[in-house]
Amino acid sequence: MKLSEIKQILETAETVNFKLENGTFVPEHFHVTEVGMVSKHFIDCGGKVRKEKVANFQLWDATDFEHRLKPGKLQKIIALSEKVLEIEDLEIEVEYQFGTIGKYDLGFDGYNFILLTKQTACLAKESCGTPRQKFQLSALETSYCAPDGNC
Repeated sequence: MKLSEIKQILETAETVNFKLENGTFVPEHFHVTEVGMVSKHFIDCGGKVRKEKVANFQLWDATDFEHRLKPGKLQKIIALSEKVLEIEDLEIEVEYQFGTIGKYDLGFDGYNFILLTKQTACLAKESCGTPRQKFQLSALETSYCAPDGNC
């Protein structure tokens, strides 16, 4: 989700709720402690230099249990960040500590913002020797083993 998309959603939202893909909600008294722009300049395993930029939101679960972030307040935080940091209409990455600090993509299900699991990937598959396998699903084994190991 891009900044422009979350701003559009916040225009009509009554609440701001975040939940993980497994259905666990971020506690409703969370804070957005940072909105920023993160730049990454790196070399992939094939030797290609790459640059990435994302808008970064950090969610924090505090102990002020009566706190509720309203859509208008989040709109103001985003607007100030865009103005002061000159943030472009970038994809949003969310940091949230659930055991350890995790990074998530952001989605929306019509009611709640969803913290979507991010995956690592090889960016230079053609250069680093990662095998590419093509197969047809019909060629896969379709028999199953019983729980007792009797196959």
